[in-house]
Amino acid sequence: MSADTIQTILIYALPVLLSITVHEAAHGYAARHFGDHTAERMGRITLNPLKHIDPIGTIVMPLLLYFATAGSFLFGYAKPVPVNFGALRNPKRDMVWVALAGPASNLAQAIGWALLLVLYAALGVTEIFFVKMAQGGILANLVMWAFNLFPLPPLDGGRVLVGLLPWRQAQTMARLEPYGFFIVMALVLVGVVGTWWLTPLMNFGYALIQWMITPLLALLH
Repeated sequence: MSADTIQTILIYALPVLLSITVHEAAHGYAARHFGDHTAERMGRITLNPLKHIDPIGTIVMPLLLYFATAGSFLFGYAKPVPVNFGALRNPKRDMVWVALAGPASNLAQAIGWALLLVLYAALGVTEIFFVKMAQGGILANLVMWAFNLFPLPPLDGGRVLVGLLPWRQAQTMARLEPYGFFIVMALVLVGVVGTWWLTPLMNFGYALIQWMITPLLALLH
């Protein structure tokens, strides 16, 4: 393993761990707020990353893909927070908010990492490792935000769509869930997700963050 690879892993380790942990905890907090205490009873409403890490999906798969594709393609997942949608006070409506909580937490984290870059600029911090970690935090969280909003279950965007569609169409969409992961992976491999979904959404995310921090940066000059 080269020094550059080790440095890359160290730069992304904390941002990725936080992005996954806060994402899953956010689902649990939202579910509890709307009446489902399943995640709470199972100890999954926590910021302890050990409760959310899946050894294969969070560690082994991303590393294998990183080395197999020379860093050009990376994918991983955490243990999903259990949600009993039937226990929600208004299942069809509340599942939308529970699903949105995860991606929303990633967008908030991306903004937080951007604000950290502004703080670095204010304090004159130029240490490249910390700057690259903050940039990696923005990237990792925007990827999670955009990817999870893809409108196909079991991704969060798919559950949002199920919650918004009329009942009959929602049932049809929900029946795709057992196959959704494989459909999404196929669409990723042929470039559909990257070209038509991730890239436009991430460009919007970067533009939004730039719009938010530009006034702050202007105050520093």
